[in-house]
Amino acid sequence: MGRFSLTSDRAGLAWLGLLAAALGLVPWYKGNNLFAGPAASALTEALAGRGWLWPMIAVTSALSIAALTRGWQRSNLALGLTLGAFALLIWQGFAVGLRGPSADWVGSAFPRAADGQTGLGWGGFLAGIALTGLLSDLFAARGFCRGERFPAFCITAIVALLTLFVFFPILRLGIAAFVDPTGALALGTFWARISAPDLWGVACFAGAGRCGVVVNTVVLGVLSASFATALGLALALLVNRTDFRMKRALRAISILPIITPPFVVGVAIILLFGRTGLVTSFVADLMDVRPTRWIYGLPGILIAQVLAFAPVTFLVLLSTLEAINPTLEEASRTLGARSMTTFRKITWPLLRPGLAAAFLLAFIESLADFGNPIVLGGGYEVLSVKIFFAVVGARYDLGNAATLAMILLALTLIAFWLQMRWMGKKSYVTVTGKSDAGLTAPLPPILKIAVFAVVLPWVLFTLAVYIIIAAGGFVTDIGRWDLTPTLSHLVTAFRFEIAENGLQLYGSAWDSMITTLWVAGLAAPLTTLVGILTAWLVARQDFAGRRAFEFGTMLSFAVPGTVVGVSYVAAFNVPPVDITGTAAILIICFVFRNMPVGMRAGLAALAQIDKSMEEASQTMGAGGATTLRRVVLPLIRPAVFTALVYSFVTAMTAVSAVIFLVSARHNMATAYIMGRVEAGEYALAIAYSAVLMIVMIGCVALIQLAVGTRRLGRRQELQGRPAADPAE
Repeated sequence: MGRFSLTSDRAGLAWLGLLAAALGLVPWYKGNNLFAGPAASALTEALAGRGWLWPMIAVTSALSIAALTRGWQRSNLALGLTLGAFALLIWQGFAVGLRGPSADWVGSAFPRAADGQTGLGWGGFLAGIALTGLLSDLFAARGFCRGERFPAFCITAIVALLTLFVFFPILRLGIAAFVDPTGALALGTFWARISAPDLWGVACFAGAGRCGVVVNTVVLGVLSASFATALGLALALLVNRTDFRMKRALRAISILPIITPPFVVGVAIILLFGRTGLVTSFVADLMDVRPTRWIYGLPGILIAQVLAFAPVTFLVLLSTLEAINPTLEEASRTLGARSMTTFRKITWPLLRPGLAAAFLLAFIESLADFGNPIVLGGGYEVLSVKIFFAVVGARYDLGNAATLAMILLALTLIAFWLQMRWMGKKSYVTVTGKSDAGLTAPLPPILKIAVFAVVLPWVLFTLAVYIIIAAGGFVTDIGRWDLTPTLSHLVTAFRFEIAENGLQLYGSAWDSMITTLWVAGLAAPLTTLVGILTAWLVARQDFAGRRAFEFGTMLSFAVPGTVVGVSYVAAFNVPPVDITGTAAILIICFVFRNMPVGMRAGLAALAQIDKSMEEASQTMGAGGATTLRRVVLPLIRPAVFTALVYSFVTAMTAVSAVIFLVSARHNMATAYIMGRVEAGEYALAIAYSAVLMIVMIGCVALIQLAVGTRRLGRRQELQGRPAADPAE
């Protein structure tokens, strides 16, 4: 699709043809056989007496007649008819009840659809695609995106997808918070839910009882984010500002929690510090004290979250440190400032954006975390767990879950606002077109000692946790410290036989493993495609509403995973998009949950590429799609691989969102592991997790081998040591 011209309107005619086929050849309602032929199409349904379908057919016919005139794509009539068709399609979708179109919506004069027709089918789906394409073509005809069809279609399609899979679920969730189980408006019920004493109590601060769930969640989030950010900063300083010789090993250790299913870290902590844990038993025997259950509650959750989130804050702060122009620090030392003064007056203020981003990221992850609180929570309730039991517990209460989810979303948005306020409008730019070949300032001795004092216990603790994970699945009973070697747990999970009929899988974990691999394998490239394409549109296309478009694409990242899961249950458990219990809802959830990461990676890569190369491609006659495929993508291949790995690993280990969306037919690995942990089958859960980690480590290693590393043209330290401080 190239630049728009009046004589080249084949794309618009193709979209009209697809719309006509969707109405005349494809089953319109879900529940009909896809290959049933025209008997199930919207046209035949209308001829059979279902009159509410005639307006859609009439609008399509009017569009087809308008297309016979020259310049029809610039006419207000074509735009109005297309928008009207969109409105009719949306009305058609919402008019469908669980047993077909409702008489309350379409009028008692119109008969109901046949039993088994439970929503819009392939006809409605294809009609939506055709109308989206046609609308983008009409926008391009009016000069949108400088008249280029390809970016106009991409923007229109992404906006439509974001509306359907991000904004619509949140809106549906908000509505669910204000209605009762019968669907009637119930403001009194909402007020009773949101003002419940068990949400906002602060008795724990006075030592007179427990705090409310919201207070517990905020306290845990602040503590977890603070400790994780401090530990991440210590790790980043150790790697970037000291002569520590085992930096690669430290990086490898820091990556492990990222690729570990969340439940397993909690299990390992229980095995170490639980009432009969290894460390607890040793200390109890040594000091002759009675073991307690101190690990269950705030201390245990906090330890697990800091262990899980510190690697993420480390990566954020390491990139911030590497981006600081060393010339500024070198100038400070040349002027006689001591290393501590340089760090306090130069380095620390420039770390402010990274610290804010790391803290915010850890805080949001803590709010959404589900695996660690459900394993280690004990009597310490947090919002994510309370939301889970409101949806999947014995008493299904979507309204209460929606109210709690909206509180969780509000906490996240408040955190974003506070970060923006703290950052202010100050500039932190240090990388310009001028030379930045200075030497980074060495870490002050007192800070170096403090960094080692913080990092060393974390390394030892992390190694202990992963020794438990490595060995726990291959001994008889790690919970009772029966360390007799065995492969029985692995056999239980992944038993197979090669018989006359071929490979036969008998292990209990095969179904969830295969589903997880399929879902992650499909979601990862789709996530990367949407993320990189969105980055290209934001960075390279100039169109009205670009800032709003960028903000909308980042909203899904700001929404906690628990809220995403509950909102998908509220939105997609009923028509018009009834996909709960299918693999499609899992893939869609991962795509739009992780898409902002690929977008940010793409934006960072595109910021380093001069636009002149793309302009040269377009000057030679290439369209937007060709330029993207042959010029841009080869230049941002590292960002593509980064987005691909992140989305694959996240899809393999995510739990907070998908725990609400899995089904008996489409179960995920993390849901299977959670079931084993709840049943006390720790060894089986650990064995399964070890297999998952091996798969992900292999994937990360292959991608890193393909991408390689980037080296900046800066002077290197002599013999691996920082340059001498001229002020000391």
